[in-house]
Amino acid sequence: MDIAQLHFLVAEGDQVQRHALADILVHVGVGHITQAPDGHTALRHFNAGITPAVDIAIIDLALPGMDALELIRRLGEARCKAGIIVVGAQTNAVLFSVETMADAYGVNVLGAIGKPVIGSRLMALVANYLQPGEGRGEFVPAPKLSFAEVGQGLQAREFDPFFQPKIELETGQVKGLEMFARWRHPLHGVLGPASFMQALEDHRRVDFLDWTMIEKSVVACRTLHDQGVPISVSINVDQTTLAHPQFMEQIAACLERHRIMADYITFEMTESSVLSTDPHFLERLLRLRMKGFGLAIDDYGTGRSNLQLLARIPFSELKIDRSFVDGASKRAAIGTVLRSCLGLARSLDRKSVAVGVETKQDWDFLQSLGCTYAQGYYIAKPMPVEDFPGWLADWQHFF
Repeated sequence: MDIAQLHFLVAEGDQVQRHALADILVHVGVGHITQAPDGHTALRHFNAGITPAVDIAIIDLALPGMDALELIRRLGEARCKAGIIVVGAQTNAVLFSVETMADAYGVNVLGAIGKPVIGSRLMALVANYLQPGEGRGEFVPAPKLSFAEVGQGLQAREFDPFFQPKIELETGQVKGLEMFARWRHPLHGVLGPASFMQALEDHRRVDFLDWTMIEKSVVACRTLHDQGVPISVSINVDQTTLAHPQFMEQIAACLERHRIMADYITFEMTESSVLSTDPHFLERLLRLRMKGFGLAIDDYGTGRSNLQLLARIPFSELKIDRSFVDGASKRAAIGTVLRSCLGLARSLDRKSVAVGVETKQDWDFLQSLGCTYAQGYYIAKPMPVEDFPGWLADWQHFF
C-alpha cells in the first residue's frame, strides 16, 4: 500500500481539530486530502461522480448537520468500499459499539480511536486498510448442492478430512490437529461446509457426514502414528450424533479397528449444542471423558452461556471464537472480552484455544495473555493428511 497514492477525507466539525488531523496525514506522506466540515459535505464526496474516489475517511462522531452514525448508515446503504476510521470524545465502550454498528451496516471500518488523536494510533488503523483487489481476491460464492447430491458424494467417498494444526503458544510445538470436512467434488473442486451442511441439517442427517469424518480422521491419525508422528486429532460432531444410543459402541469399535487410544481423540461441539440440561446428554459427555476422550466447546462466546451450566460440563478445552481473536490486539473492547474468556478457562482449569489467528500481532497478543493454544491461517490452512508431515518438518525447522 502506497499511502501517497490514497485519497483521504477528513470529516471534522471543529476547524482546529480538522486541520490537526490533516497535518498528521501530511507528515506521513499523504498527498491527497479532502476536508469536510459537516456530514452532508462528507457524504457528497463519496458520490460516484467525484474522482478520485475516497479511499480512507476519518469521521468525527459529533459531525454537525448529519452526524457520523447517519453518515455511516448512508455509506452502508450505498455499499461504499472506502475504509472508515471513527474518532470521538466518547468512551471506549461507545466507540466499540460504533465499530460494531458499522460492521453490521457492511462498512469497511478500520477502527475507532478516542480524542485527542495520536498520530501513531491513527496510522496503526490506516495500516488495516486493504485496497480493492488486494490480498484475498474476489469472493466467489460456494455452490449449494442438494441432499441427493451430497448423499451421492458421501457414497462415492468423495468427502475427506482436512487438518489444521493447533500450536502451543508458549513453546511453538504442534499439539494437535483439528478436522475440517471437505468435499472433493469432481466438477466444483474442493468444497467447504457452505456447500453441503445446510442440506444435511435440513434433512437431519448430519450423522451421515459425522461418521464418515470420524472414520477417516481416525484412519489419518493411525497413518501419522505409523509415520512416527503421535499426534491427537479433534473431530467436530453434531449433538445428535453423540446422542445416538449406539455411539459409544461404534466409536469404541472404530478405535479398536485402527489401534488408536481414546486419549488421542477430542470431540468438538458448538457452545449452543452442549449447554443442555438433559441428564442423558450430560451422562454421555461424562462417559466420553472418563474413557479418555477430550471434549472441546467450539465457537465459545457466540451463544448465550449459562456459566453455572458451563462449569458443570466436563470439557477439556474452551475454543474462543475468531470474532474475539481477530483484531483483539488493536481494539481494547475486544481485547477485554478475550481476556475474560481466557480467565474463565483458567478458573475452570481448562485449556484455551484461540481460533482464527491471522497475524503475528494476534499471535504475540495471545502469548502475552497466557492463551494455551492457537490455530489459524497465520499458522496454516487446513490441509490433507498427506501434506502434514512436510508442513511439520518446515514448522519445526522454523522454530
